[in-house]
Amino acid sequence: MANTSSAKRAVRQIARRTAVNTARRSRVRTFLRIVEEAVQSGNSDAAQAAFKVAEPELMRAVGKGVYHKNTAARTISRLSKRVKALS
Repeated sequence: MANTSSAKRAVRQIARRTAVNTARRSRVRTFLRIVEEAVQSGNSDAAQAAFKVAEPELMRAVGKGVYHKNTAARTISRLSKRVKALS
């Protein structure tokens, strides 16, 4: 348990930051799942539209430090390849 007042404050900050990052990660996963479902259904137009929305959302999470940039780049690359294969 935190003893000093600064340590207690740090614990509160960490809890707040963790909650925000969890929400951001969940939001990105939701957008990625929408793309995945569109690809699975074989709907090219829906997949492209969902991908155009998901890509900036994922890069925004990179900017906020939720994801590493190489992880995001790899995810985007693989998704775009699958979306492209539909058309």
